[in-house]
Amino acid sequence: MSELQAFFESARLPVMSEVAQALVRTLNDPDATGAQVQAIISRDPALTANLLRMANSAQFGLSRQVVSLDHAITLIGMSRIRALALSTGIKAAFPQVPGLDRTAFWKFNMACAGFAQWLAAGARIDAQEAWLAGMMLRLGELLIGQRSPEVFAEIEAHHRDAESRWQHEQLVLGFDEAQVTAVLAKYWNFPEHIITGLQNASAPMQVQPFDPLAGVVHLAALMADNPQPSPDIVADLPSDLMAALQLDRHWMVAQFPRVESFVDTSDL
Repeated sequence: MSELQAFFESARLPVMSEVAQALVRTLNDPDATGAQVQAIISRDPALTANLLRMANSAQFGLSRQVVSLDHAITLIGMSRIRALALSTGIKAAFPQVPGLDRTAFWKFNMACAGFAQWLAAGARIDAQEAWLAGMMLRLGELLIGQRSPEVFAEIEAHHRDAESRWQHEQLVLGFDEAQVTAVLAKYWNFPEHIITGLQNASAPMQVQPFDPLAGVVHLAALMADNPQPSPDIVADLPSDLMAALQLDRHWMVAQFPRVESFVDTSDL
């Protein structure tokens, strides 16, 4: 039995709501429609209200008020609304972990998701799947906090940046948080390519064939680590990974997004 399998032998896995589980099933259905997604989300009035609040926030900068769920899907898109709804369901599935700075944790996740979505355009992969994988990347750390609180405390105290966390987790546990998240995504029945992208996200250049989603999420995590991301950080990103993704540094510097545009802490 591997270290990762042993970890999950006694781990308490979080359970998503029925609405979130139904939304995951639509990820596996290429013929899913906006009407189906709307019908699923509408079962949860609190979730619907929260999505309308987000749709009307500065994050989207819409010129007119969004007054209904079908209006939001029309203006923002089914995939984006579904991803936002799933992120809300995922947050609700996890209890507070002692010693976790919840606001900082979810701010990182939102920044990672936003950067992943932005990078996906340059790497020519699905932007909403990249957003969702970026949002989920660090969830495994929460399970580590529940299962191995002493390791979690060490990570929080001394290994805040992504690469340092991954290295320390591999050294102490034999696996890292991204690999834990991949197992959790499989348990939740996420599509196989999202599971694989998460599985390989901590070391995308070590996997053949190359997985662009893993590469995008890896870069997004490095960028989200910066407390005040600016175009200057592009020069420090790993050249081999940038080349594998065929990302243009000049484009990245010229089009660098404002992190405030995809970080919303109002419901944390």
